Amino acid sequence: MTHTTPARFLARACGVCLRALLIPSAFLLATPMPSPTPLDPTSAARFARLALDCVHKEYPNKIAHAMSSDADAKPPRELTPAFYGCYDWHSCVHGHWLLARLTRLNPYADFAPDARAALSRSLTPKNIQQEVLYLTTDGRQTFERPYGLAWLLQLAAELREWDDPDARQWSANLRPLEDAVVTRLSNWLPKLQYPVRAGEHSNTAFALGLIIDYARTAKNAAFTTLTESRARDFYLKDKACALAYEPSGEDFLSPCLAEADVMRRILPSADFARWLTAFLPSVELQPTRVSDVTDGKLYHLAGLNLSRAWMLEGIISALPSTDKRISKLRTTAETLRAAGIAAITADHYEGGHWLGSFAVYLTSGRGLSR
Repeated sequence: MTHTTPARFLARACGVCLRALLIPSAFLLATPMPSPTPLDPTSAARFARLALDCVHKEYPNKIAHAMSSDADAKPPRELTPAFYGCYDWHSCVHGHWLLARLTRLNPYADFAPDARAALSRSLTPKNIQQEVLYLTTDGRQTFERPYGLAWLLQLAAELREWDDPDARQWSANLRPLEDAVVTRLSNWLPKLQYPVRAGEHSNTAFALGLIIDYARTAKNAAFTTLTESRARDFYLKDKACALAYEPSGEDFLSPCLAEADVMRRILPSADFARWLTAFLPSVELQPTRVSDVTDGKLYHLAGLNLSRAWMLEGIISALPSTDKRISKLRTTAETLRAAGIAAITADHYEGGHWLGSFAVYLTSGRGLSR
């Protein structure tokens, strides 16, 4: 197993600084976001432990499994051997993303060797071959579409951007599944006549945000064009989103904010500001409260605070720096962030196994920077 040396780490950091000096002035019109506050070592280790404790924990397990015969009655570890833990497939995928993200940002942390070992155990050519077979078998066209597939592409993007020998090997191993997911989404998106505006896994806008970020990272021009054009088709003419009707009782995503968060990715700053005025004339939000932390569905509301916070930060990042909405939006985002982080616990597995990923996505500014 190889590790990034301090010298290489410093060289990459210096390279980032030099590239920052070369940013074209046109990109400076949007609001400069402060650098994400790094997770303190204790919090980073705690979130890493949440993922390490579940990525290879097979049971309890909730699978959405289409069966064609008795031969399909197999345990999760045989059906999807790379991503069988963390209660469900998509949570296992973004649990692996969490480990990659935290280790990339904290290469010398105490949890890093365990995280590398977990990634090496899961992302083998044999395991990924079976994942591809499972995904592409007849009758599974809707498997984890779009939420889990979007997170798989986020994992692929994280590995592609990580300048590390192990990460390059894991990325190469994952590539067949990555390609299969891109093909699946490329075939589906042109046929989707209307976006899904739910506050859970089926939400189209949330998935498109993750997918567009991946497509740009992968430098896949055709996929980037497709995903951006579909976002415009779905959302460009939308007005007066009913934010006051949110949330539904089991939401972990905000349909209104998810839509704004994907549109800020594809519109110039001034255009986005005008679009946002018509779409969300006012943003009034308070943290949600979980009434029963032992109920996995009700626990979704804890994640809603986290996702709302990162979506607001994304919206702020795309507004012109003189926009008068920024101060209030930033205060709201900070309030939601604090409530979301405080709600994360490992005490109730079905509810809390996934929240660490949302916390890391928020606190590391993944949607704002590579």
